[in-house]
Amino acid sequence: MKKILFFLLLLGQIGNSQTQYPQDYFRNPMEIPIVLAGTFAELRPNHFHAGLDIKTQHREGLNVHTAAPGYVSRIKISHFGYGKALYVTHPNGYTTVYAHLQKFSDKIEKYIKECQYQKESYQVEVFPTPDELPVSQDEIIALSGNTGGSYAPHLHFEIRDNEERPMNPMLFGLDVKDSRKPTINGIFAYAKNEKSHVNGSQKRIELRLIPTAGSDFNVEEIEALGDIGFGINTYDRLDEAPNKNGVNSIQCFYNGSKHFEIDFKRFSYSETKHINRLIDFENYKTKHNYIQKLFVEQNNPLSLYKDVENNGYVTVLDSTSSVYKIRVKDFKDNDVWVTIPIKGKKLDTPEPIDDIKPMHYALPGKATNLEKGNISVYIPQGTFYDDTYLDFDVKADTLLLGKDIVPLQKSFTISYDISNYLDEDKEKLYIAELTGYYKKPRYIGTSRQGETLSAKSKSLGTYTLESDLVPPTITPVNFYDGKWMSNATELKVKIGDKDSGISNYRATINGKWILMEYEYKKGTLTYNFEDNIISDTENNLKVIVTDNVGNSSTFEATFFRK
Repeated sequence: MKKILFFLLLLGQIGNSQTQYPQDYFRNPMEIPIVLAGTFAELRPNHFHAGLDIKTQHREGLNVHTAAPGYVSRIKISHFGYGKALYVTHPNGYTTVYAHLQKFSDKIEKYIKECQYQKESYQVEVFPTPDELPVSQDEIIALSGNTGGSYAPHLHFEIRDNEERPMNPMLFGLDVKDSRKPTINGIFAYAKNEKSHVNGSQKRIELRLIPTAGSDFNVEEIEALGDIGFGINTYDRLDEAPNKNGVNSIQCFYNGSKHFEIDFKRFSYSETKHINRLIDFENYKTKHNYIQKLFVEQNNPLSLYKDVENNGYVTVLDSTSSVYKIRVKDFKDNDVWVTIPIKGKKLDTPEPIDDIKPMHYALPGKATNLEKGNISVYIPQGTFYDDTYLDFDVKADTLLLGKDIVPLQKSFTISYDISNYLDEDKEKLYIAELTGYYKKPRYIGTSRQGETLSAKSKSLGTYTLESDLVPPTITPVNFYDGKWMSNATELKVKIGDKDSGISNYRATINGKWILMEYEYKKGTLTYNFEDNIISDTENNLKVIVTDNVGNSSTFEATFFRK
């Protein structure tokens, strides 16, 4: 108990004064040089990347060390996301995170498997006390892997402050070779409102980049008036990897004075969803690339901005000349500049913004209810960032709710009245989003209360009712009924469901629950004989898999083992 109190006191004393970044305190968690697949705060779908993705030479099973002494304060195992993840809290108040792991060290593996068998669940989250799982300097705590939402072997590594905010691990002295300058793919200009224009347009326009004798760029002089803003498509490449990574900062200057900056040093998990306010969301959805807006629109709570003047917009007056400069920098201070000359010019008739708008209107500060036929949509207050016109229509069981080109802060609720369906059909219905070019149905979490089906979504688009009448499939991979498995280390089956998708599974041997790891990317369930659950020669395996509407399949087989 004294050890716990001392540790917590130390955390409180040191954690409250995290103003400097301790150097040479955290080591490289791997035994190989750091080569990155992903950098801190890199732009990802719907979130900023919270750490460093360290390449593991296309392999799994490499040793993962504690970056510094401390104790394992959290263990989380999930099918998706971080997969198998460890959180280590250190005496200086910081926490390091190690994710997508293949397995844990023996003492941690023993601890977590006891929890999994107690809860009869592969997915668990536990919070050990400081005395339960202390770890020393350089201790091997896990093997690297590819679990969760990882599509190639690597170690996801984070450093968080005492408020659980992710910070760039490079701030703490972890070295990565980088002598390359960032790359700029495009510069864009935006007129803020109907009183503004850029080159006669009130729409987003792309500006032509002109390389200079060095590595910087100029842009052809633009003619503009009123409040205008700029956007940039940029990335950084490190020395030993081809990946397109995020940059460290973007600074903007207007007529020689600092005007705006995005500093990718630290963020909180509560704000990461607002990446869709930073980027040009419509361009991302239609062109599949990132334009970072160098101005701040309303309802944007991101803490990444610094030295912001006039929300990042510049005010251009008639018959004036001005210069806007952009500096893009990586962590090693390699930088590239873009110079944009601006001529103020008033136009009598700037190109108008399209004014064809649908009938329905949603306000950020007000809840909205839409209803037609057997379908209703409830949009909570604060769902939209801006006042938004909405396309809304219903055709039979299909809901048309605009296009997925508008960012949302919250989920809205879709409800279907299914009272007109036959009772035997109601149990198999679910709400699906129609996605992609071929409008393939994708299950979204559906619940039923009486005669109403409901689901939440955070994307505008097209939705419909679907029916799933086909149960999941279960296929043995490395055995068959009656096989001797004395020399095998694992049992593996493949599972799948082509319609609503798999909801849960359960496996037993001789009536005892067994831990089967679900690898959703491969659709496999794997039991490791090292768990020592069985001691009989003849064994009956039973696997039950259920999909999201309740269709269930059962697989049984007998195997023998000495």
